[in-house]
Amino acid sequence: MPLALLALAIGAFGIGTTEFVIMGLLPEVAADFGVSIPTSGFLVTGYALGVMFGAPLMTVLGTKVSRKRMLMVLMGLFIVGNLLSAIAPVFGLMLVGRVVASLAHGAFFGIGSVVAAELVAPDKKAGAIAMMFTGLTVANVVGVPLGTLVGQSVGWRVTFAIVAVLGVVGLAGIAKLVPEMPKPEGVHLRHELAAFKNVQVLLAMAMTVLGFGGVFAAITYIAPMMTHVAGFADGSVTWLLVLFGLGMVGGNLVGGRFADRALMPMLYVSLGALAVVLALFTLTAHDKILSAVTIALIGALGFATVPPLQKRVLDQAHGAPTLASAVNIGAFNLGNALAAWLGGLVIAAGLGYTAPNWVGAVLAAAALVLAFLSAALERRESTPSAVVASGASTEQRAAVHH
Repeated sequence: MPLALLALAIGAFGIGTTEFVIMGLLPEVAADFGVSIPTSGFLVTGYALGVMFGAPLMTVLGTKVSRKRMLMVLMGLFIVGNLLSAIAPVFGLMLVGRVVASLAHGAFFGIGSVVAAELVAPDKKAGAIAMMFTGLTVANVVGVPLGTLVGQSVGWRVTFAIVAVLGVVGLAGIAKLVPEMPKPEGVHLRHELAAFKNVQVLLAMAMTVLGFGGVFAAITYIAPMMTHVAGFADGSVTWLLVLFGLGMVGGNLVGGRFADRALMPMLYVSLGALAVVLALFTLTAHDKILSAVTIALIGALGFATVPPLQKRVLDQAHGAPTLASAVNIGAFNLGNALAAWLGGLVIAAGLGYTAPNWVGAVLAAAALVLAFLSAALERRESTPSAVVASGASTEQRAAVHH
């Protein structure tokens, strides 16, 4: 794997850290600014909305420059946003900083996926994408716990300042290690938008929303579930999330490895197993050991879907993949928001803290159904050429393939 992937992984590590570390620091931020916890929650919501809307916006703007230069611009935005969060004198300005940082998120992973895939041989593309996303998964194992610890010990502003420094390291790495990749000739915004007319691209994005949403339906409410149902102490939630993060790292790497060999079978296995494990979590959540194992499995199976889903979008949007790739990153965040909302609804309805696991299982199962539908449509589209090839002339076969 080329060293340029390391630079992309460092940028992904910083982005993953800033996205999730705020969740562990909300009480400190709220107390510092004199706002309520629900109000400070806008720092999470604002970031997610920034990712969803920023991904296509920044990618469209990036069609005018080379991909390397756009990645550098995005890391610059990330640095500015985190510095603004670190020095913000009032809550409103910190919210602005969070939104500015979030604008880099979707486009960085979207453009970065395209760049990573172009850096390696065709049979290693999903593995290269997984290598970049390893930075995001490792952030949940190392960056988020350490950032939370630093924020609680010496102040949350120090955490965001450190994250900004990570951004500087990522920017320097991209400048030094990522080769110049000129904007592909003849690719314009209308070509990028044309990818969304492809049913297979839309199906892949729907799988992203539902499949990854299944993970976050359960993980969003992991703290009350583990403390009230499994009987863990409040302080145990941190290491349980580290287990989840370790599962993410392993699943991401395995997903990337096998997606290059058999992409759709990898999706069938990971989505099907994820649906089963999430359903079982309603039972295993009552036992400390079983719940800990289940949390790691959810992380592994959930992130095993990321490289194949991202590569599926790149494959189906061939010729103009950049915008579709970035929008698919927004789809992950849309799935997170949708699943968290649905999980909250079932808890509010009095169905208990384990009820979101059923929501997650249904979402993952729905994604599996879409995966089978996508494969069936693909087979049907290829059938005419197979029929012609079996009994037609060479000229007829060429016409069909053309």
